[in-house]
Amino acid sequence: MRDAPRDARSKLLTRASVVRAVRAARRRGERVVFTNGCFDWLHTGHVRSLQAARRLGDRLVVAVNTDASVRRLKGPGRPIVPARQRTEILAALECVDWVVQFREATPLGLIRALRPDVLAKGGDWRLDRIVGREEVEGWGGRVVRLRQVPGMHTTRLIRRLR
Repeated sequence: MRDAPRDARSKLLTRASVVRAVRAARRRGERVVFTNGCFDWLHTGHVRSLQAARRLGDRLVVAVNTDASVRRLKGPGRPIVPARQRTEILAALECVDWVVQFREATPLGLIRALRPDVLAKGGDWRLDRIVGREEVEGWGGRVVRLRQVPGMHTTRLIRRLR
């Protein structure tokens, strides 16, 4: 029998609480997968990538750029969806165990704090451009590029909408 679904908001963690959750998972022998992104306009490509990432381990941590971080990366007019909504939508997905926001330009500090077993990124990222790759491989973890869904790219979708 399956466990009852958790309330999405219970999956929204602070940096300190996600570190504790990951440490507890590790003590139970669980394999932790980490991925990150803006997830500004959640689409099929995101969902399929998150499902694929979850299959790589026992727990999936999704780190999400704050609104200010998205603006720095994507420019004015972004994000379309505020961080509070983006994180709750992601947390509602069954494949996602924990969601945490990060303010920095990259999630490197969070990756170092969590020490995931697997770092998963979208297939549009070249291996040599994946932040945290050297660190994760350095402690014996894996870096996995996930398959892209053709035509599913948030920036392109927003451009089409406008």
